[in-house]
Amino acid sequence: MLTSQSKHFLHCLLFFTLIVFFELFTGGVKLTSDRELNFDPWERYGYLGAFVLYILRLLTFLSLPQVLLNFAGLTLYNAFPDKVVLKGSPLLAPFICIRIVTRGDYPQLVRANVERNMAVCTQAGLENFLIEVVTDKSINLPIHRRTREVVVPPTYKTKSGALFKARALQYCLEDGINVLVDNDWIVHLDEETLLTENSVRGILNFVLEGKHHFGQGLITYANEHVVNWVTTLADSFRVADDMGKLRMQFSMFHKPLLSWKGSYVVTQVGAERQVSFDNGLDGSVAEDCFF
Repeated sequence: MLTSQSKHFLHCLLFFTLIVFFELFTGGVKLTSDRELNFDPWERYGYLGAFVLYILRLLTFLSLPQVLLNFAGLTLYNAFPDKVVLKGSPLLAPFICIRIVTRGDYPQLVRANVERNMAVCTQAGLENFLIEVVTDKSINLPIHRRTREVVVPPTYKTKSGALFKARALQYCLEDGINVLVDNDWIVHLDEETLLTENSVRGILNFVLEGKHHFGQGLITYANEHVVNWVTTLADSFRVADDMGKLRMQFSMFHKPLLSWKGSYVVTQVGAERQVSFDNGLDGSVAEDCFF
């Protein structure tokens, strides 16, 4: 059985091999000189043509920060971490609210995932928690001491006119609706996101440490039945982005330098209320990035 360090070493070896092969195959790196390429582009293509070609080549550098962060994150940090070990007692952890935002179009899915997530939280040893479903339409969530359904009224309007998910998230922060105190924590999930025991233990370690007000976790896809292989393969890039760029920027710089996601976000209530999701129409299209 390979250790996590051995797996990461093989991962890095394959990663570097693919990069070298790609550079050689595309001509980015040449082992021999080619006389046909030794010409003056200004003379061959003219000043306008050469200028346009140089600009197009320079545009590729716009993605350089993203590439560097992804490369560093995938190589400097173990891509196959061991099982997460709790660094403190769950009994001493602050209150955690797992907040799921949905339009209410798939009530059966939401109810099933709430039940599964609650079972995982219990198995992981989480004690002080609540699963809160924020929905535009009632999903008839079964009454339980650890669940809460919040239906956003169709008449509700934020001060800045925020819409969509931002409107629902802001409604939860309003006085009279919010039941959390500033020292509590919120774990934001999408309706299809499922927790694992490792992720719950990671959240517990993060909130027990209490160094930072915001955190981001890794989301993997196609863990169960694959409905469409094309979209599943497309989603694999998001996993690489989580393991590379997001992990690097949060682990080393402790801030989202380029971007972050709206799901599996861990925030302290006081900090979230201070920033708020009430950011007008501009902050409603991609409320996570605007936040």
